Amino acid sequence: MKNFFLYIAVLSLLTSCISTKQVTSFQGDPVSKSEIYKLNNEPYRLQVNDILYIDIKAENQELVALFKNNASGGGSAGGLYYTGYTIDNHGNIRIPYIGEINVLGFTEKETREKIEIELGEFLKNPETVFVTVKLGGINFIVTGEVGSPGTKNIAQNQVSIIDAIANSGEISTFGDRENVLIIRKTPDGVKKYKINMNEMDIFESEHFYIQPNDIIYVAPLKQKSWGIGTTGLQAFTTVVSVLSFLVTSVLLVKNL
Repeated sequence: MKNFFLYIAVLSLLTSCISTKQVTSFQGDPVSKSEIYKLNNEPYRLQVNDILYIDIKAENQELVALFKNNASGGGSAGGLYYTGYTIDNHGNIRIPYIGEINVLGFTEKETREKIEIELGEFLKNPETVFVTVKLGGINFIVTGEVGSPGTKNIAQNQVSIIDAIANSGEISTFGDRENVLIIRKTPDGVKKYKINMNEMDIFESEHFYIQPNDIIYVAPLKQKSWGIGTTGLQAFTTVVSVLSFLVTSVLLVKNL
């Protein structure tokens, strides 16, 4: 009986603890993949619900002010909800006096050039106009085993999966770094991509950079559902407590 309980205790310790390998990111050596590098560095193409920051400058500021969205709110992520230009379900943005402009699938540069052409219909010297078009940050949601889950916005043109996790309080001890999911809504339906944060190959993944409105889910390790502990000492303490309970129960039953 003693040997049986000892065997169970040792087996539990070996299988229940969270190993260093499970919580160490970027293992292995980097591998160069030129095609993936090129794919990851292609300019982002605008999608429905993206919010654009558009600024127009010219010699006659009073004139160009007519084409601006003057709602209050500022340049923050929340402010851009009011002052920015949201791409509607048809891929259009609405600019005062110009009307609707379709920018779905366009890059920032292509959108800027298209707006400059439209402004040329109203201005005598369109070459003096300076237009700035930027994506109003990248919104995404992080949930699961992270320190600070929720909706995030990073004011960058590109946000990597590492940026997203770092801005969400990092993956917790119970988070499965080998099972990080990116859930993305595309014109072809919802798609799901699996990322292994433990491998150095993540830097060469075609999904290294997330897209606006992605959902990132960090699954829990099985040790969390067992409730045994994250370290060997915690697991040992839990196993000893369980075995003590079992031994006590057996002795009580024998004495009845």
